[in-house]
Amino acid sequence: MMHFANSVSLVLIGFAVLALYSYPSLLPSRKMAEESPKSIYDFTVKVLLNLLPSFSLFAVWLGRSRERKENTGQSSELFLFCYGFVDVLRVNSLLELLTIIEYLLVLNLAEHHWYGALPIEFSSTGFRCDDIGGNDKSLSEYSGKVLLVVNVASKCGLTHSNYKELNVLYEKYKNQGFEILAFPCNQFAGQEPGSNKEIEDTVCTIFKAEFPIFDKIDVNGKNAAPVYKFLKSEKGGYFGDAIKWNFTKFLVNKEGKVVERYAPTTSPLKIEKDIQNLLGSS
Repeated sequence: MMHFANSVSLVLIGFAVLALYSYPSLLPSRKMAEESPKSIYDFTVKVLLNLLPSFSLFAVWLGRSRERKENTGQSSELFLFCYGFVDVLRVNSLLELLTIIEYLLVLNLAEHHWYGALPIEFSSTGFRCDDIGGNDKSLSEYSGKVLLVVNVASKCGLTHSNYKELNVLYEKYKNQGFEILAFPCNQFAGQEPGSNKEIEDTVCTIFKAEFPIFDKIDVNGKNAAPVYKFLKSEKGGYFGDAIKWNFTKFLVNKEGKVVERYAPTTSPLKIEKDIQNLLGSS
């Protein structure tokens, strides 16, 4: 039973690996992502990529449990379940070893193509966000650009210096494919308390910002904006992924991959060299 199940799973997983390597179109594509609801698309693809290899581990577990039952006469279902679950870590045959190797291959494919080649939040569908004026916008508008994403606040000790240097960067590189996306947030000591209209007046009048300013959002907690859930999952910080303070910065390359995260105390001009490298300028 165990060897038969392993043989079947080996063939199925081998077919999956061969198909994915031979026909990359089976993997998520930007066109597919644009035409599909994000949550359903994510769920469906990840289930399909994990279903076949996961079956192989289940087959090994089932085989080990039955083997133990036949050899010992043990009939306790709980015992057999625990034994099969732990004993799956043993590799008794070349067949099982090949099954595990194929499992890892499929996971590698999923990781490379899904998380590496398809950074869909910025390069394909993009999250939809309201700008500071209440207009619905898709972040796909910024596809192909180098992005600096910042959670901003109007009454923080870091506000003046950050806006000043962000303006310098934006003026210098905006015509080279660089964009700054600013997201007001009031989660840190209540330092962005105003309405969107008040924030817009402050940012545009006092700080003279010309880069896009979006609707006030949460960046942490259960109500965190989806774009920030994605950013944090791609680049965690020290002592956890949560945003620690105003003016945390994320740098995103032209392909939509989050390449770096900077602490609130990192001044924007200190990021200039990294921006130049992504733009291919000097």
